[in-house]
Order: sequence, then C-alpha cells, then structure tokens
Amino acid sequence: AVRWFHKAADQGVAEAQKCLGKMLLVGIGVARNDNEAMRWFHKAADQGLAEAQNYLGNMFLLGKGVAQNHNEAVRWFRKAADQGLATAQLIIGQIYHEGREVSQDFNEAVRWFRKAADQGEAGAQVCLGDMYHEGKGVVQDFNEAVRWFHKAADQG
Repeated sequence: AVRWFHKAADQGVAEAQKCLGKMLLVGIGVARNDNEAMRWFHKAADQGLAEAQNYLGNMFLLGKGVAQNHNEAVRWFRKAADQGLATAQLIIGQIYHEGREVSQDFNEAVRWFRKAADQGEAGAQVCLGDMYHEGKGVVQDFNEAVRWFHKAADQG
C-alpha cells in the first residue's frame, strides 16, 4: 500500500500525500520519520487539504519534524478550521479560551466551540457546556450546559 500511496503522492494527489504523511508519522508500513511526514503534510496542506493543515498545525505545535512554532501551529489550525474541520475548530476554540498565541477571548472561544459542537465534535460539546456552566463568553445557563454535556455523553 505504501508504494501506491507514494506513487500518487509523487504525482501531487493531496489525499495520498496526507496518508503518506500519516504512515510516516506513525510508522505504518514504513519506518517512522517525522521530517518526511512533515514534508508530505506540507505538500498536501499547501493544496488546501484541511486534514493535512490540521496535522501540520500539530507538527508545529509539538515540534515534530520541524522546530516548535506556536504561531505557525495556530496559522495552520486556523486554515483547517476556516474550512470547517471540526477538530481544528475545537483546537482554535481552546487556543482562544486559554489565550495561547492570541489574546484570550471567551466570545471567540464559544464561537469556535459551537461550530465544532454543531458538527458533533464531542470534545467541543463538553467545552461549550463548560462555557455555559461558567458563564464565559455566554450568559451562564445551567440548562444549556447540561444539554451540551448530554449531547457529548450520548456519543459514548
């Protein structure tokens, strides 16, 4: 399978580039190689593939295959989130909630949590429930908090 992914990736197929990056990151069918994973994620991300942009954000965040750079991580997560990728929207919400590399902004955190929660992202549903419970970025509403906690719990 790696051979075929490599052929497609070499031909510029973004999905294959992302898959090859994942294989290299985890060591599926190939030796783990963070630098090569980073290279393939970057190629796919540059083509606008949201999942690859999210992986790239994680690589910059953790300093895997590249020097750790939180500003670059936020930039790539934001690209993926702007395309509607729920996991990236959750991360951007957390970044605004914690004030990492951006000014802390609970309203903006709620906005991103809601985007991801509305797509069924359980982690975002819990975060949104927390925001309602604490009254951060929204009017405190225990019923609304419970509603979001239940949505997350219903997913297992």
